[in-house]
Amino acid sequence: MPTSPSLAPQEFDPAARAPRRVRHEPRRRELEVKRVEHVSAHMLRVTLGGDLAGFSSLGFDDHVKLFFPDGPAGVDGEPPIASRDYTPRRFNAAASTLEIEFVLHDAGPATRWAKQARSGQSLRIGGPRGSFIVPTNFDWHLLIGDDTALPAIARRLEELPAGSRAVVLVEVDGPADEIAFESAAHASVTWAHRNGAEAGTTDVLAKGLKTLRLPPGDYYAWVACESLNAKALRAHLIADHGANPKWMRAAGYWRRGAVAVHDNFND
Repeated sequence: MPTSPSLAPQEFDPAARAPRRVRHEPRRRELEVKRVEHVSAHMLRVTLGGDLAGFSSLGFDDHVKLFFPDGPAGVDGEPPIASRDYTPRRFNAAASTLEIEFVLHDAGPATRWAKQARSGQSLRIGGPRGSFIVPTNFDWHLLIGDDTALPAIARRLEELPAGSRAVVLVEVDGPADEIAFESAAHASVTWAHRNGAEAGTTDVLAKGLKTLRLPPGDYYAWVACESLNAKALRAHLIADHGANPKWMRAAGYWRRGAVAVHDNFND
């Protein structure tokens, strides 16, 4: 069953282009690892199953919280727990499964857990608390992000209808980290490579944006990457590419030197 929302026909009225928020009842669940597979050189897909009754994720960039052990057990026999935000990549209600994709870094509780994840292990999740639903009835769509944004970008491309158009710019380390996108839309994809540089330290996305051939017409711009880069890209889009701040969502999915940060740069 698809995770994308089913929107009413009035969505295609230009007046209905404003995104809308939907709140969900927060709930924690204990799920079981069903399958682990490599998506690219530095990305793992973990399929979780179990108690997913009532789970809802209507926005392509929704977030669930995942809870990981983070250190040795304390006096109560339980390890400390760290939480991190992840995009629900694909939810299948009929099969009662949820896919989460992990970008593998050098350290951190999420990476440590993902690297050792095996079928039968358990993982606690919470949310999503809500969904931010972006209409698809724009002349075209701009999607910009780094590795951490790949699940949301892939999900958005899958939900765009035939006849729509998307321009995609993604930063990854190198060709081994590129993935194949599936979409009924006409999607132009540009990959920007760090080539071994530390993530968040380069301007490859800003340089890539300057080289893109952007179509005419009204567009929705979505940006997600390292926080300072996301803020700078938002400013460039507004100043140099005519982006409408009301038709834009820019987020810092992470911030260099900080832990568990999610910044939003929106009016």
